[in-house]
Amino acid sequence: MAPELIKERALKYYSQNETKVDLGFFLAGFIFDVFTLSSVDDSFGIIQQSLYLLILLSLFASEFLVESKVMRIPASMLKMWESRSFITHFLLGSLLSIYSLFFLKSASAFVGILFVLVLMLVMVLNELKFVQSLGVDTKFSLFILTLLCFMTTLSPVVFGFIGFFPFFCALLLTAGIIAGFWYLLKKRVSPEARLEKRILAPAGVVLGSFLVLYILGWIPPVPLAVEEIGIYHKIEKSNGNYQLFHERSWWKFWQNADEDFQSQPNDRIHVFARIYSPARFSDQVVLHWQLYTPSQGWMTSDKIPMKISGGREGGYRGHAFKSNYVEGDWRVLVETNDGREIGRVKFSVTKVAASADREFQIDER
Repeated sequence: MAPELIKERALKYYSQNETKVDLGFFLAGFIFDVFTLSSVDDSFGIIQQSLYLLILLSLFASEFLVESKVMRIPASMLKMWESRSFITHFLLGSLLSIYSLFFLKSASAFVGILFVLVLMLVMVLNELKFVQSLGVDTKFSLFILTLLCFMTTLSPVVFGFIGFFPFFCALLLTAGIIAGFWYLLKKRVSPEARLEKRILAPAGVVLGSFLVLYILGWIPPVPLAVEEIGIYHKIEKSNGNYQLFHERSWWKFWQNADEDFQSQPNDRIHVFARIYSPARFSDQVVLHWQLYTPSQGWMTSDKIPMKISGGREGGYRGHAFKSNYVEGDWRVLVETNDGREIGRVKFSVTKVAASADREFQIDER
């Protein structure tokens, strides 16, 4: 088949199924990002995101200036200028995809996952034609969101810990960039451009919303992420590796280890966690042990701090144990110092008689 005929048929199919094709490429791109996304502290990834944000800021500045008739696009650049909507859409979509995945990796509790779903909804809306056809104001609001997500994920990497201080610095830096952008444009355009309403107002809404969500504990604690967590009967360290002893039956493939904990006399309950954190990262998480009671729900039994440090490719490994416990349903939540959850494991404890022929399976990490 001739190349011209193939091109003609492809264009005809796209014109008849534009929405389906766009959504298909969007899903393919998102799945590609899932498997190829670099770590949050990857230098190339940070440079790439910074470049995308600078290009977007330049495009928005040009848009405001052209709209106010302060700047004219040269004839030689008109074709490229006409494609600005596509470029803006592509860059915003790529950034929203990156941050959705970053936050998704750190989300555990329902509220954290709900925040990620909202961010993903914004990403999907960015793919719809009616959003792409909206004016510069709506797209600039999405830019503010991506800029704040970038600062929120980068700030803990720079400081080496998570908490309100790095988050507040991310808010201030984002506000400073937007305020500087507004101030520079204001000097060149007329008051009729209403830049306060179009730039400062949406920035205030986005920044204020993030602050409220952080206080409520809805924002996942990027860059920390629990990559593995399980319950074991015994944990030993040998030659730099952890040996994890468990009694899980082979057919319980959905369990990590001893989620059905058969407790014999003098047994301890061990929890093992592997947590991702960036290089030069030094912080602390809390292993929050809870027992379920029919009358009061989940009740705190212990809170055991665990130091973490970054840089290990497979994630930081740590463990804790509990000697005093009762039968029933238990869970261990991995939380930050400010109470945000990044992972959990649920298990049940049943006390059984001592057995001489007990055999353990051993996993090594």
